Amino acid sequence: MIDILISLLIAGLAGSVARSLSGFSRGGCIISIIVGFIGAMIGSWLSRELQLPDPFILEIRGHDYSILWTIIGAVIFTAVLSLVTPGKKNNR
Repeated sequence: MIDILISLLIAGLAGSVARSLSGFSRGGCIISIIVGFIGAMIGSWLSRELQLPDPFILEIRGHDYSILWTIIGAVIFTAVLSLVTPGKKNNR
């Protein structure tokens, strides 16, 4: 149970950082966690395909968390998401 909570916390923090960097401001905490999890999948796939090193690994209770690639993957995901979703209209 603790491992799931740690994963949710790390995904939420990484998703929040990625959303701040990309300027995607819709949603709340749950959206940040979802963005973090999807970013972890995208980032790990990208680093594996391009054979890039993982310079920052956080190890908690025997599990490795790739923070840098999670954030990079989440930034890519939120950038694509912000391009696909319609923007807010300014009515004057």
